[in-house]
Amino acid sequence: MTTYFDLLLYLIKTFEGLSLKVYLCPAGIPTVGWGHTGPNIKMGMPDISISLANQFLIEDATLYYNSAIRLSPVLLKYPYAHIAIADFCFNLGATRYKISTLKRRIDVEDWEESIIEINKWVHGKVRGKQTKLNGLIKRRRFEAALLSKYI
Repeated sequence: MTTYFDLLLYLIKTFEGLSLKVYLCPAGIPTVGWGHTGPNIKMGMPDISISLANQFLIEDATLYYNSAIRLSPVLLKYPYAHIAIADFCFNLGATRYKISTLKRRIDVEDWEESIIEINKWVHGKVRGKQTKLNGLIKRRRFEAALLSKYI
């Protein structure tokens, strides 16, 4: 049986991809596994195993799954929106979500405006310039589709 948490894992795996070697993400942050970052991840460190990548994935997904609910308790009533916001937080950080207009729209259950807001988060720095990134456009569209289940 597939769970909502499994859907979150699917989204993260789909949009992050797997790298056992540390690389710099578009934001210039050392990243490994399924989009795992943190103070222990450094350029030039030894490659990690698939097992460790999967362990990081479960830990990170759990953190953002819980963060989404802590920041927007209303998401308990809307499991697909919960997954969309957990994925958004995984990708961009819970702090960005916490101060966003997107959060304010989610909290009042304004799904149409939430879709507009989530689709604004498609820019990243490339060679020092803010640019629309195709990967973020696709990710936000998928998250928006989950939010649209409540219109």
